[in-house]
Amino acid sequence: MTDYDVLRVFCGPRGGYGNELGVVRNGAVMPEREERQEFAAKLGFSETVFVDDPERGVIDIYTPTLRLPFAGHPCVGTAWLIDVPELVVPAGVVGARQDGEFCWIEARAEWVPPRTLRQYGTAAEVDDLPVPPKGEWIYAWAWLDEPAGRIRARAFPGRDDGIDEDEATGAAALLLTDRLGRALNITQGTGSQILTAPQPEGWTEIGGRVYLER
Repeated sequence: MTDYDVLRVFCGPRGGYGNELGVVRNGAVMPEREERQEFAAKLGFSETVFVDDPERGVIDIYTPTLRLPFAGHPCVGTAWLIDVPELVVPAGVVGARQDGEFCWIEARAEWVPPRTLRQYGTAAEVDDLPVPPKGEWIYAWAWLDEPAGRIRARAFPGRDDGIDEDEATGAAALLLTDRLGRALNITQGTGSQILTAPQPEGWTEIGGRVYLER
């Protein structure tokens, strides 16, 4: 069995919740895309990362069914784990920094695959949503406290890969931040926390807590 770490990314204030992430620190043990895709499907996490160059931060990201050019929670988790100032993904170069209990990355909205951002009137409406039919990637959200930038959100990838709901989704939070043009404090899933902040020239920072599960 290939060695890998399991992280929880975007954990809540007390360390619970967060989205699980598999990280293979030595990507050379599994160099072919077909092998990586099969391994990601076997683990069954929403994403699995293969580190191809730990010094330069070159990584490769997979869901159980496809390869991604960029994804938020894999970048935050891997940046925390290998402690580098930047990551290199197919979409571009992702800045990274540690700030106390938070790890932050800096990325661009145009790197994110299509998502439907669907606003609801209240957080209760978001809480009560059933899992929608497959086919459309939906980020459902509502204001908890608009002046304070606090949001309640849930994410439904719409893929047929066993992930009906994503516990914490940095890329969708990036898109929402880019659309609203302001810093956000997002509670997603059962209790995960994602922080975001717009930056100059079209960049957005995404931050959260990361814990090593195994």
